[in-house]
Amino acid sequence: MTADPRPSLLVIDDDFAFNRVLVGALDQRGFDAYGATDPEAAIELARDHAPEFIVLDLNLAGESGLRLIRPLLEMSPDARILVLTGYASIATAVDAVKLGATQYLAKPADVDAIIRALHAEDVVFADAAPEAPMSVDRLEWEHIQRVLAEHEGNISATARALKMHRRTLQRKLGRPPTAA
Repeated sequence: MTADPRPSLLVIDDDFAFNRVLVGALDQRGFDAYGATDPEAAIELARDHAPEFIVLDLNLAGESGLRLIRPLLEMSPDARILVLTGYASIATAVDAVKLGATQYLAKPADVDAIIRALHAEDVVFADAAPEAPMSVDRLEWEHIQRVLAEHEGNISATARALKMHRRTLQRKLGRPPTAA
């Protein structure tokens, strides 16, 4: 019996329905696709399957998905990681690439755009720049996500760095801004 010649792909997104649909669509497009909706399941699947490709949501239940990039690359050093987000910004795109992601794409993105991004050699930031200026709430959210990633998801350390009460930070993380 020979191994499956299809490239393995891990989708990490906390939106169960989106995750399931994307896994199914990528499976139909020739990938051996798996889905995880939380960081623990993602690490376990990465350990078990050593994916060649990873689609990682930036916001996983109020936590930064960026903190998963390093552990995922430790298990699959050659994996190509695409950070997919509904909260795109140049700052988070740069952070993602610095951490080891190979691509960054704003939602909504169709399956063809995701596949093109997974195979692209150069990072394209065009999709990361918003067409309209971000609201103050959005700018605050992006800054919090960036500091949270710098502190590897540690909410207490992030709150101290932001000079903010921990409960205030948790409340802000529980209410992401609207996409506009």
